[in-house]
Amino acid sequence: MARLADYFVLVGYDPGKRGSGDGQGQILQRFPEKDWEDNPFPQGIELFCQPSGWQLFTERNPPTFFVAVLTDINSERHYCACFTFWEAVESAQPQSHSRNGEEEEEEPSSPVQPAQLFAPKSLVLVSRLDHAEVFRNSLGLIYTIYVDGLSVSLENVIGNLLTCTIPITGGAQRTISLGAGDRQVIQTPINDSLPVSSCSVALLFRQLGITNVLYLFCAALTEHKILFLSSSYQRLTDACRALLALMFPLKYSFTYVPILPAQLLEVLSTPTPFIIGVHSIFQSETQELLDVVIADLDGGTVNVPECVHISLLPEPLLQQTREALSMVLDPELEVADLAFPPSTISASSLKMQDKEIRAVFLRLFAQLLQGYRWCLHIIRIHPEPVIRFHKAAFLGQRGLTEDDFLTKVLEGMAFAGFVTERGAPYRSIDLFDELVAYEVKRMHTEEGNKQKILRHIKELAEKLYKNENPYPAVTMHKVQKPTEGCHLRLHQKPFPRLDEGTVQWIIDQATAKLQTAPPAVKAEKKCMVPSGPPIAAIMERNGNALANSARRLEVVRNCISYVFENKMLEAKKLFPAVLRAMKGRAARHCLTQELNLHVQQNRAVLDHQQFDFIIRMMNCCLQDCTAMDEHGIAAALLPLVTAFCRKLSPGITQFAYSCVQEHVVWTNIQFWEAMFYCDVQNHIRALYLDNNEENHTDEESTEGPQEAKSALEIASEQLRLWPTMSREKQQELIQKEESTVFSQAIHYANRMSYLLLPLDTSKNRLLRSSGLGDVESVSNSFVTNSIAGSVAESYDTESGFEDAESSDVANYVVRFINRFVDKVCTESGVTNEHLKGLHVMIPDIVQMHIETLDAVHRESRRLPPIQKPKLLRPNLLVGEECVMEGLRVYLMPDGREEAAGGYIGGPPLLPAEGAIFLTTYRIIFKGTPTDPLVGEQVVIRSFPIASLTKEKKLTNVQGQVEHLIQECWQLRSCTFQLLRIAFDEEVASDSAEVFRKHLHKLRYPQHVRGTFAFTVGQSPKQAMQPKAKEKNPSLRTLSKNLVKNAKKTIGRQYVTRKKYTPPMWEQRSSQHFPEDNEDEISVSEEMDRSTLTPTTTIKPSDKMTINHLVERACCRDYQRMGLGTLSSSLTRSKNEPFRISTVNRMYAICRSYPGLLIVPQSIQDNTIQRISRCYRQNRFPVVCWRNSRTKAVLLRSGGLHGKGVVGLFKSQNAPTAGPSQTDSTSLEQEKYLQAVINSMPHYADASGRNTLSGFTSAHMSSSGLGHRARVITLSTPKCVSAKGRETPRGKWGSIRASGRMSSYALNVEIGSRLAGKDLLGAQHNGTPSEASFLRPHRASLYIIGDKSQLKGVKPDPLQHWEVVPIEVFDVRQVKASFKKLMKACVPGCLSTGDTSVTYLRSLEESEWLSQIHKILQISVLVVELLDTGSSVLVSLEDGWDITTQVVSLVQLLSDPYYRTLEGFRLLVEKEWLSFGHRFSHRGAQTLAGQSSGFAPIFLQFLDCVHQIHLQFPMEFEFSQYYLKFLSYHYISNRFRTFLLDSDYERIELGLLYEEKGERKSQQVYKSIWDYIDRLNKKAPIFFNYMYAPEDGEVLRPYSNISNLKVWDYYTEETLSEGPSYDWELAQGQPEHVEEADRQDTSAPQTKRKIIWPCYDNRSRVEPDAISKLLEELHNLEMELGQVPERWKDTWDKVKASQRTEARPEGSRTPSSLLMSSSLSHHRRSLGVYLQESGVGSTLNLSLDSDTSSTSTPSSGKQGGRKSTSTLYSQFQMSESENRSYEGSLYKKGAFMKPWKPRWFVLDKTKHQLRYYDSRMDTECKGVIDLAEVESITPGAPTMGAPKTVDEKAFFDLKTTKRVYNFCAQDVQLAQQWIDRIQSCLSDA
Repeated sequence: MARLADYFVLVGYDPGKRGSGDGQGQILQRFPEKDWEDNPFPQGIELFCQPSGWQLFTERNPPTFFVAVLTDINSERHYCACFTFWEAVESAQPQSHSRNGEEEEEEPSSPVQPAQLFAPKSLVLVSRLDHAEVFRNSLGLIYTIYVDGLSVSLENVIGNLLTCTIPITGGAQRTISLGAGDRQVIQTPINDSLPVSSCSVALLFRQLGITNVLYLFCAALTEHKILFLSSSYQRLTDACRALLALMFPLKYSFTYVPILPAQLLEVLSTPTPFIIGVHSIFQSETQELLDVVIADLDGGTVNVPECVHISLLPEPLLQQTREALSMVLDPELEVADLAFPPSTISASSLKMQDKEIRAVFLRLFAQLLQGYRWCLHIIRIHPEPVIRFHKAAFLGQRGLTEDDFLTKVLEGMAFAGFVTERGAPYRSIDLFDELVAYEVKRMHTEEGNKQKILRHIKELAEKLYKNENPYPAVTMHKVQKPTEGCHLRLHQKPFPRLDEGTVQWIIDQATAKLQTAPPAVKAEKKCMVPSGPPIAAIMERNGNALANSARRLEVVRNCISYVFENKMLEAKKLFPAVLRAMKGRAARHCLTQELNLHVQQNRAVLDHQQFDFIIRMMNCCLQDCTAMDEHGIAAALLPLVTAFCRKLSPGITQFAYSCVQEHVVWTNIQFWEAMFYCDVQNHIRALYLDNNEENHTDEESTEGPQEAKSALEIASEQLRLWPTMSREKQQELIQKEESTVFSQAIHYANRMSYLLLPLDTSKNRLLRSSGLGDVESVSNSFVTNSIAGSVAESYDTESGFEDAESSDVANYVVRFINRFVDKVCTESGVTNEHLKGLHVMIPDIVQMHIETLDAVHRESRRLPPIQKPKLLRPNLLVGEECVMEGLRVYLMPDGREEAAGGYIGGPPLLPAEGAIFLTTYRIIFKGTPTDPLVGEQVVIRSFPIASLTKEKKLTNVQGQVEHLIQECWQLRSCTFQLLRIAFDEEVASDSAEVFRKHLHKLRYPQHVRGTFAFTVGQSPKQAMQPKAKEKNPSLRTLSKNLVKNAKKTIGRQYVTRKKYTPPMWEQRSSQHFPEDNEDEISVSEEMDRSTLTPTTTIKPSDKMTINHLVERACCRDYQRMGLGTLSSSLTRSKNEPFRISTVNRMYAICRSYPGLLIVPQSIQDNTIQRISRCYRQNRFPVVCWRNSRTKAVLLRSGGLHGKGVVGLFKSQNAPTAGPSQTDSTSLEQEKYLQAVINSMPHYADASGRNTLSGFTSAHMSSSGLGHRARVITLSTPKCVSAKGRETPRGKWGSIRASGRMSSYALNVEIGSRLAGKDLLGAQHNGTPSEASFLRPHRASLYIIGDKSQLKGVKPDPLQHWEVVPIEVFDVRQVKASFKKLMKACVPGCLSTGDTSVTYLRSLEESEWLSQIHKILQISVLVVELLDTGSSVLVSLEDGWDITTQVVSLVQLLSDPYYRTLEGFRLLVEKEWLSFGHRFSHRGAQTLAGQSSGFAPIFLQFLDCVHQIHLQFPMEFEFSQYYLKFLSYHYISNRFRTFLLDSDYERIELGLLYEEKGERKSQQVYKSIWDYIDRLNKKAPIFFNYMYAPEDGEVLRPYSNISNLKVWDYYTEETLSEGPSYDWELAQGQPEHVEEADRQDTSAPQTKRKIIWPCYDNRSRVEPDAISKLLEELHNLEMELGQVPERWKDTWDKVKASQRTEARPEGSRTPSSLLMSSSLSHHRRSLGVYLQESGVGSTLNLSLDSDTSSTSTPSSGKQGGRKSTSTLYSQFQMSESENRSYEGSLYKKGAFMKPWKPRWFVLDKTKHQLRYYDSRMDTECKGVIDLAEVESITPGAPTMGAPKTVDEKAFFDLKTTKRVYNFCAQDVQLAQQWIDRIQSCLSDA
């Protein structure tokens, strides 16, 4: 029973304090006057009666009532019900009243009295019970008695009020009366643990809305400060009460002041969380609070400041709660959209709604905290239970470790209180306990079903309502109310002073009576708290387990059993799978369980390999654990790491813990606490289980079930028995428990020292933050002897410091353990003596452990190293020698995904373990993958030393390799190979350094003679002695003579080779040259003229030279084109326009030109000498090709010097002071160009030439186009006719654009941004808008020059030539672009994001394709000009880079001869080698070129050829492989062909004419061309089977970036054999390889071939069909003992026969399509691609959409195009090839149709039965798919069947869709058909 009210207080205005501004209140009277013993009087009540301050008012206000809440020091809440009314203040009181208890009033300070004032007076009841309504009624009654002057003694009423007692709980009902004829009924709640809310919760939701309240709810739970504002005090109280009611079952334990008085406002800036209510007149004071969530009840808003982050409920709970709340609060929402809404729906009454909302929150908590009892650890049961909550495990099992909200709630004070209060296993239970134990399953099943959820909410609401109102029928209140408006009476007497004596007497009477009465003992119904289902059971239904986890666990189990059965190879294979599986939680748990099975008596001794495996598994298992260890993995491993061990030497054992210390979890004190409590709980459980078993030894049967009791159940049983036990027994149990905890504490101190002290304590290495730090931590066996030895010595020598250092570690660990021990022991009630003892023990434990570790560490370093795979030796070329033996390294994966098992899956080939070799020619890595699944494969990656472009040291290589790594390098080569190598620890760092030095020496030899092509076949030492090489003295002297002559001729300037250094490309500005350079570049003026006039008598040595020069490639080519023969040039036959000049035979005029040059017939040799000075590097214009049809010529030269430009182009009317030197030169130059123009047969002086200037400005300048060319296609068909008449030849890359014709191959970007104007008239594809614009007016010579050099050039109407200024990129840009291209195609590091996107992005940024686009574009422009009959002079940069690219491409496109193997060789020799492309300089081949770096000019040219090859696959005799071969070897330095910068330098070295005499050594090829010839004779690798050229075809490829493809040379690689361009290495001896293959296939092995991307050489493993046939033919001939025919002859025969066959027969087989050149152009231009190394033949058709466009006239067919389908069917395998069996059968038609004979074809390949009308018919009538056939049975004749046939010849074929009836000619045939079809079915 409890008192209804503790104190009654009368508080009035204190007139004495009025002067100070705000008034104050004072307590006028209080009853009882002495404090109750159990409940002292609360201080400061007068503040709370008038929270906004005591003031006087000028009018009477009606009485008010509210309840304030005060909290005392024991956090007990006192409810102060304040009833306030107003009394008039007497203006001047006589002194005599002072004894009335009021102080004397001071004299009024102002002379004028204001009007009458009214002061507030409050009646206050203080109670510990919250019965607001009863208080309101009681105080109202007192007021009524006073106001209405009822004849009832106020003293009696107050006395009765203070003595009234009521039961606290239990649902009792009491009627009370205060003795004034009143009656009130008080109902107490049934269970006092549930809060009472009446309607406050519903009101709160009404005021703020769902979302706002949820914000407040989450803020309160996560301990934020919350402030309510309202102008009603009662509402503030209600809102605060509602918020607390929502938080049930958690209790709010911070500051809680529903009504805060004005004087205490500074409380709001307290740092602790609170829930406070403040009157809204103080709103302005609350503005500056930065961290307070403010809820304005009147305005309905919640304001969350920016700096406050409120964690909301985890989804899906948040959404579910919102939905449930809206169902309760707004039931109309569900049916708002219905056409006929039900009329009955309405929300419940406020009181019910209140309970429904609370039910929603109750359910929410049950879901949040489900299974919480399974994470409680009971540490002590007696004398009272100590319980801890395992937070990490709870979050981990719920899968909410990342969730902010729940984490904060579990760390909060409220939850700590919850555990203390509800953790106890034996107590009375309430609604929440039942809900969380029994209803969780129901809540899970009802998820998503709104009706069921609502029903559940209503049920719970009923229970809550019942709890508050147990007797719903009673409303029997009878309380007098004052008459209306009584507070306005004028002459109201003041509230009388009460008689203390009377009241006190009534109170004393009542207390005396209570003491005599027997105490009412309420029997508490205690019971064991139910635990509910464990979390695991609930979570599993959420189905978050992995589908394939069972298979993974199987792998883990197998691997562990292999380890323990010592099947190490098997274990090694499974190991990577196990490591991958460890990402999953299930697999980690499985590992701990499996390892547990192998531990006997707490110990498992392993051998070294087993130990390594177990350690690695443990580390892998732990590396994904967070510091919280929410899944209990570290906890499960903790006992194991002290169990597994290995013997290092007699008496020294190493335990697993010394190798798994590197994980954060061990340094987390919470983890240790949780572990400790868990173990203590188990021991205490065991303690009581043993006791029970002693008692029940006879009752064997009960033992089984008792085993399964959980610790909480045992504890509750014990607590139930506790009061019945004797005192001694109680003491004994307490002591037992305490010693259990104590022994565990010692045990844990040991365990912690194991895991915290590093194996090598001398290193002073404190707790690591994370990561695998030291060797030891990974596994000791990997440290090899050499290092371990050296390390050991260094430590021992410093033994003086050792103690000091190790003691640091020791101190740290001791402090850590002490902290831990203090905490857990005080919490679990260990006695102080024990605790002190522990503190003494810990340093000893640590010290002892350090000593044992020292021994272990010493021994572990003596272990023999683990066996490493033996190093494989690479195959070397003939003449290639090893410079350094293999160093053991790991090849780390780079960004090429496939080899790392990337997106294609499969085991990773890298990292691989092997060795790196340095030979005179290559750097080679050879090894095997570390992944055991592919351990048999061999990985080779190599590249020529000469192609090395960059090396850098890497610092942070991720630990993809488990061994210790010393240092890591990255070597990048311009053959697109990358070696990321990490040196194994056995490689001493100095040997790595030696390796690097050797590499450098080989990469940059002092002189070209040091390169492999020269040194091959000699021992490296001799390499620097050139004498050894003089094999052919005559040639040698010849070359010396030549050089001497050249030096003499040129005079002083070029005496030594060193002097001749053209300025570095980078220094040369494109605008103009610094003056001082000019002398160096052009031959100096003071030159001895006489030497330069052509000598008529040639010295004998010169004669020899001439003969040799005539043999050179360029000379052969000139003769082929009819540009004059040598004889004609010497006798000067005038009929030829051009002659071959020998002016440069001594390389005197231009070092970098060939000896023989083609110049106009009319120009004298000495003129040439002068002209040459105007051009850079003296490279004057020479003819290099002539169009055989239009006789236009292509010239090349270097760019112009400033000197020349002045005279040549600047306007000519500038007055000149006499014929200066420059002027005469420029005149001669002009003459020279005119001579070129005159040589053209159709040259005529047309009136208005010179229109290309208009052309350039309008069509070639795009102002804004940058590198990315727009793809523009042509659409005007009228151009076709115009152009079609004019050029009968020419072909576009493919026919995508509808009317694409051949007028101008200009894509818009030619000379991009030329004249700064926009593209005015250009149409799509950049073709000029009117196709005819070039025809009438055309300059005879176009000079394509660099825009920057031609600044200020004015077009002159008198000249017949015209300048086309274009912008080109310089070598610097090519270098930069190439670097980026390499990084894109072979990224150095593993990328993280989406690889395809990053690849494409970096490809675009490299701008490589835009450069290729540019080159192609210029080339096509030149081709066009030449084809329309104008000559072109290409004069860009120095004339040896871009000029060479353009000139060679133009010839390749215009002249089919250069598209043969022989012609291409000639083209390269002529344009690249003879005309002096600086291969050595651009390839940075010697030390001199090291700084300039690698510039892939030639590679860029080959890439362009590759692009053209892709677009015209039938026009080239050579294959793509040929281009790759050249790309690789032009930088490999294996051949001498591409060494040095010009013919002159080659002669100087005696290279040029060696070829004749040096055929003796067959193996070592000096020239790449000889090598290619020899290979080509042997095998068709360089041959393109699709070669079927058209005569005189001019190619015009598309150059838009969208039409360009990235060359697979950049991206593919072959790890099985390294680059496949050193053919001997790749093939071995080709014959043997094939034999081996044959034996393989004949063996009964599987025929399946697995081809790995990035690993296998596809063309070799699966050659294309034709190569395979040729190879088989060769093998057959060998077997028959014939001399094998050359493959080329065979091929030619086949082609010839094909061609003859193709004519009579109408149908073409696919091969004839590929081979016959009689194919119409129309189909050819569809571009059938046979990929160069494709598997089989890949046909790739690019079909056109527009059928009306006409094809180029040369095709002969003008008609429209066939439909796509027929085109396609020509490329399909024609049906005839797949006829496994065929014949005629009768077939019964479908329903009601007759029998008809049909021609049936059974096709095994396509697995179908097709039928045709007749044998000759090509159109298939129907197909029966054999996959659908169910059965085939003998049939019977049906109606209309053929009469003559035996009935056994009928058979039925039943498919899934229908039954087919067949009939054959006779029984045998029928049987045969049935058998064939059956066999087909069984094969499938």
